[in-house]
Amino acid sequence: MKTRILIVDDEPKIRVNVRIAAEAAGFETIEAANGQIALTHIGRENIDLVVLDIGMPQMDGFECCRQIRAKSNVPILFLTAQNDEIDRVSGFQLGADDFVSKPFSPRELVLRIKAILARGKPQQTPSLQHGVLSIDSTRHSCRILDQELNLTATEFSLLKILLSRPEHVLDRNQLAGNNALSGRTIDSHLRNIRHKAADLGCHDIVVTVHGVGVKLGACSCE
Repeated sequence: MKTRILIVDDEPKIRVNVRIAAEAAGFETIEAANGQIALTHIGRENIDLVVLDIGMPQMDGFECCRQIRAKSNVPILFLTAQNDEIDRVSGFQLGADDFVSKPFSPRELVLRIKAILARGKPQQTPSLQHGVLSIDSTRHSCRILDQELNLTATEFSLLKILLSRPEHVLDRNQLAGNNALSGRTIDSHLRNIRHKAADLGCHDIVVTVHGVGVKLGACSCE
């Protein structure tokens, strides 16, 4: 079965450009002209990734993302007309996996889509544990004790890299690996991981070693 991409943008020309690039790369596509239509597809059809425009009327991309995240962890790639750090921080806090700025290169868009999808695939080591933290790659499940830690595909991938090398301090390049992630993007995802873990009582999941990088913390609970 082909990977299915949901393209959400109020501009028909943008949807066509994304569709052509995605289908040329072997993906199947569905289009939605606004956020409300996009939400009708989530949970009812098999969607592997959402390409979501921020600047849409009525329901903008942020609100659409918020409602998608209420019922699904499907990867989300934002399209934005502005290279605005505030927009990016807000998007990552809502659970976005990455951003591509308009006008975009079709090749870059496809590479970022493939990178996001690759992060969500099970790796060779199916289960890892450290302290109260455990990851099962086969089920794409992450838990703190008996509580599910809901992570996006990118957050899951980054935490798995740290958990696979718990005694090592890793810099941004090592965390990015083969993924098309910038340093600021990685920082935003790590910040989200910390907040989500803290909500479950784990305040030391990732620690910063100043001037060097980050490492997995003790992963304890209060």
